[in-house]
Amino acid sequence: MKKFIPLSLVATAILLSANETNNLEKISVVETANSKIVKDVSSEQLKNADLADALMNNIASISIVKRSGIANDIILRGQKKDNINILLDGAKIYGACPNRMDPPTSHVLTNNIESVKIIEGPYDVENFGTLSGLVKVETKEPTKDVHGEINLNAGSFAYRKASATVSGGRDKIKLLISASTEQGDPYEDGNGDDFLAQQKKRNVPVTQQYSKDDLKAFEKKTVLTKAQFNITDDQELKLSYTANRSDNILYPAGPMDADYDDSDIYTIGYAVRNLGDFSKELNLDYYYSKVDHPMSTKLRNNGVTNYSTNYMKSSIWGTKIKNSMEIADYLVTMGLDTSVRNWKGQRSTTNVLTGVKTLGAISLDSTDTTNKAVFAKVEKSFGKLDLEAGMRYDNTDIDSVNSAKTDKKYASLNANIFATYNADENTKYFAGIGKSSRVPDARELYMGANNDLEDTKNYQADLGLDKTIGSFNIKPKIFYSVLKDYIYNSGSFENIDAKIYGLDISGFYFMTDNFSLDYGLAYLRGKKDGDFRGNDKDLAEIPPLKANLALNYEQDKAKYTAEVVAVDSWDSFDSSAKEQELAGYAVVNLKYTNQLHKNFTLTLGLDNVFDKVYNSTNTYQDITYVQVGSIPTLFNDPGRYGYVNLKYSF
Repeated sequence: MKKFIPLSLVATAILLSANETNNLEKISVVETANSKIVKDVSSEQLKNADLADALMNNIASISIVKRSGIANDIILRGQKKDNINILLDGAKIYGACPNRMDPPTSHVLTNNIESVKIIEGPYDVENFGTLSGLVKVETKEPTKDVHGEINLNAGSFAYRKASATVSGGRDKIKLLISASTEQGDPYEDGNGDDFLAQQKKRNVPVTQQYSKDDLKAFEKKTVLTKAQFNITDDQELKLSYTANRSDNILYPAGPMDADYDDSDIYTIGYAVRNLGDFSKELNLDYYYSKVDHPMSTKLRNNGVTNYSTNYMKSSIWGTKIKNSMEIADYLVTMGLDTSVRNWKGQRSTTNVLTGVKTLGAISLDSTDTTNKAVFAKVEKSFGKLDLEAGMRYDNTDIDSVNSAKTDKKYASLNANIFATYNADENTKYFAGIGKSSRVPDARELYMGANNDLEDTKNYQADLGLDKTIGSFNIKPKIFYSVLKDYIYNSGSFENIDAKIYGLDISGFYFMTDNFSLDYGLAYLRGKKDGDFRGNDKDLAEIPPLKANLALNYEQDKAKYTAEVVAVDSWDSFDSSAKEQELAGYAVVNLKYTNQLHKNFTLTLGLDNVFDKVYNSTNTYQDITYVQVGSIPTLFNDPGRYGYVNLKYSF
């Protein structure tokens, strides 16, 4: 068994109370010209701790890759994995699993998140590898006054969660600690089938079925600690540590489950302002993160006497120095950025009776990806026209300890420009064009074959409008992305040329003082160009037309929400990459929140009200799925799910 992290639930918090009456917090999507900001995540996303689920329900251009009861992945504008950049409080974290059991979104819990900012496209020069989008997750910040909350949550499929946060300090120092524990059984689909029942119904080979029918689907414990030191009026130092400990996470659609998934994230940030004419603000940042991820067959029938384990480890450290200054009404930011990512894996076999472990083959030789970069960006307003332009030069070395593997070197120059024309206070026109790139990772280069891959280049243009008419807002956007040397799994990894283009529309309508409507719609198409393996021109993992609608009613201290997530049939898919046609679906979710007292808030929710049977996730062969014959097995999403959350805040 792995080590246990004690939860620091502050018992004295229940004795404290606030003098003022708190207003109901609601999740909201604040849009700027080239980004979306999902706010109040910790207050509103109470169903479970899955960030991917929260983003999918709030952003039409984000789809979910559902493979477990928790720790799910996201697709942003037809891109996932290293094609989008995910930062947690400015820190990079890479999952260790080559099969994406532990994507970056799984290493932060919604109860710790203050906001999520999504930049769609190549409009980021400060961070390494932002090819097609950036997801910036910001967790809660310490406060000077003593504040906190305790949440108790229960839901269907034996879901239980408890979390607590407390924050406080003085002028010079502020502290925060947050802790949580949660667990759940395998969810049931709309037919009432749990993981094992679905495996049996779909004729998954008996050897790969679960050996027991009373397994937990996951157990998870987390701790987040932060300290902020205000050294002087112009200087501050921020420290943070996040620990995630997950046990026995079941992945019924794959051949293995995660024995545990442990991650640690450390960040240090120093900022000093007003150093002189050439430094409005100077930032020095450092982060280190690591993930341990042993996955095995011990819970399957083929692991009853001897089970196989693939113990994967990943880590990354990075540092950045950034200086901002004003030069003749231009805001100029320049910086240096460097990071080193390591990834490795070792297979073994364990005899259940004796406990003897026998080492097997190395699944991934220890590989370092070292990046060094310089970047600059300029911001300037010319009357009603706002301009942002940026440039970044990267030099990247990828080195394997295995001399039989070919070390790689990459150099790239990326740039973008984004313009916003503020016609009036209710109308904005915006457009952007940019080029970005990302290097292949160690799995793509070295796991199995010694692949000779180029870095992927994205040439993209965006165009849009943000218009408010009275209490109605609409924001349509179109984009066109040309991908050169796109890294694609056609049975093995290769470089192909491709294009992705699409449209999304989002906005809101305040119908009355009590009623409001939030809406979003996203349409994508992806096609291969030039030479590629197979005979299917459709690109994999391009989700179909998706619409999000939420009708809200607020009265006094109560709020009612009826939400619809509707997805068209997935009939444009890459059959040569083992994708398959999926039926369309519409899911209705209901939620009620009421502030019962100045300190107590009750939330009741019911997802998938009509117990719909559906599949949100396709079977692109970049993920290893259990197969019946040669066909990857589809697993249904959860059926009707009810939950209740009681929050005490002070």
